[in-house]
Amino acid sequence: MKKLLIIAGCVALMTATLSAQPQRLEPTKDYNFTVVKENPITSIKNQASSGTCWCYSTLSFLESEIIRMGGPETDLAEMFVVSKAYADKADKYIRLDGKLNFAQGSSSEDVFHVWEDYGIVPQEVMEGLNYGEKLNRHSELCNGMKGYLDAVVQNPNKKLSTAWKRALQGILDAYLGPCPDEFTYNGKKYTPKSYAASLGIKPEDYVSITSFTHHPFYSQFAIEVEDNWRWDLSYNIPIDELMAIIDNAIDKGYTVAWGTDVSEAGFTRNGLAINPDLKAVEEAGSDQVRWVGVSAEDKAKELAKMRDDAPEMTVTQEMRQEAYDNKTTTDDHGMQIYGIAKDQDGGKFYMVKNSWGETGKYKGIWYASESFVRYKTLNIMVHKNAIPKDIRKKMGIN
Repeated sequence: MKKLLIIAGCVALMTATLSAQPQRLEPTKDYNFTVVKENPITSIKNQASSGTCWCYSTLSFLESEIIRMGGPETDLAEMFVVSKAYADKADKYIRLDGKLNFAQGSSSEDVFHVWEDYGIVPQEVMEGLNYGEKLNRHSELCNGMKGYLDAVVQNPNKKLSTAWKRALQGILDAYLGPCPDEFTYNGKKYTPKSYAASLGIKPEDYVSITSFTHHPFYSQFAIEVEDNWRWDLSYNIPIDELMAIIDNAIDKGYTVAWGTDVSEAGFTRNGLAINPDLKAVEEAGSDQVRWVGVSAEDKAKELAKMRDDAPEMTVTQEMRQEAYDNKTTTDDHGMQIYGIAKDQDGGKFYMVKNSWGETGKYKGIWYASESFVRYKTLNIMVHKNAIPKDIRKKMGIN
């Protein structure tokens, strides 16, 4: 399943998500990380069996932004955003006669559209579990809506009724619960819009940034992936400058919403995202004589060790573009970068908050190498003030 963070129609159950991915040989190297800089994050969440990482990662990013601006630690309701976004997507799907991807994935920008147009509510006000489950399971919901909308697209009455939107909303409300018009939280009455206003987030202050050469640098374009269904624009800059923005953001106390590709063999089940030179590993292991009489299990272990010993790839702008063009870089997953660490050999890693629950060696945290982030980033979302002034000037951002 390939989606954007910005995108990411990523089903979070690791066994489901990773079983269809390339074989992952878990590293035999014992990584030991030392934190260089980390910024505050909220608790680890679990998107479970739903393609909503785009929402979990972006709301996590905004929860960190609220802390950065001096606000309280907050738990925002993902399913409020999901419900509103589905309704907007359904409207566009009908307007385009079904020629739009109606699925679980979306983008970080979608969260900001909902925030600005509808507001937000706390998690305790809308948990979104009205269908007999303790964790998200969205396949029935999404498939049911898609079937209904396809029937509407056929327009059997030769004129759309005034009821189809209410019927679609009825499906959403049955599964996720109705979005409240007003609510009381910590003894105070709010509407979703007034609550959003109280948190201090200004959607216009946040920008999406990417790095590909099929569009001019220092221009904006809509990243061509099916889950960018609103056709939102991203700034396009060289990869060196995108990486400089991530580093500057972390150094200045900001975090980063990150859209990436987790279908790589180097993205492990156990909290690592590494980018070894697999071509060198394969060539080193291609001598058939060395494997005579060696079991498949022992061969796999040896290849894993060889992978650990292999240097990471030196990633160029051209390599990124080739991987995007030939579909080996895809928009799988959205997460939050919140810190920088080094391993015992001095290698630079980014600290990443995932939304798969407290799983893996680091209890829901992944360590992504600089090479991996440089190669497999689709886009990032940052506060405009996290961008170094010289780069910001070239981007034309005030």
